Amino acid sequence: MGSAKKTDNKSRKARIEEMRRAEQARERRNRILTITASVIVVAGLVAGGAYLINSQSDDKDSASSDSKSTGKFVTGKDGVKTWSEKLTQNHVTKDVKYPMTPPVGGDHNQVWMNCNGDVYDKAIKNVNAVHSLEHGAVWVTYNSKASDADVKALAEKVKKTPYTLMSPVEDQQDPIMLSAWGSQRTVTSASDPNVAKFFETYVQGKQTPEPGAACTNGLSQ
Repeated sequence: MGSAKKTDNKSRKARIEEMRRAEQARERRNRILTITASVIVVAGLVAGGAYLINSQSDDKDSASSDSKSTGKFVTGKDGVKTWSEKLTQNHVTKDVKYPMTPPVGGDHNQVWMNCNGDVYDKAIKNVNAVHSLEHGAVWVTYNSKASDADVKALAEKVKKTPYTLMSPVEDQQDPIMLSAWGSQRTVTSASDPNVAKFFETYVQGKQTPEPGAACTNGLSQ
């Protein structure tokens, strides 16, 4: 009789222990579900708030993107022109009227032009190219006055150089121009030694607002 009672007690304890373990497991699952749900809710609130702020910022920036700049180019002894005032970096959703051609900075589209040695045969949008400059790219531009030989030679150089891009800009002042964020110069030809100097100084140079930012996964034309 006593033996049967001991056996029942052991069995009861075992069932209680099993029930306790099951209850602890349920509590752990519930805690995990609660934490997960909380994280999702918080993330949703943060994303929603960020979207609202960005939308408001875009609206404000778009409204001011056509404002006239009081800056000007200052030409250094090396022939490089530097913009005299700090350039804005707002993301806007419409075109921007830049005070220089090609532009060397200012408000721009949130999507950049691919600039991993990309050569474009047709004109590209300034608002996307400026974003590439923000990432530390050098933009090689030319018009119809540039010789075919120079255009071909420059294209070959660009294709071999990460953080560069090239495209025609018909209304620029000189046949061949090089632009980086806040800086610009004219070169006489593809063989002009100032081409190499400009690349060496400004490809991911000190002027870059966002060094190391991507030059791929943007627009390809």
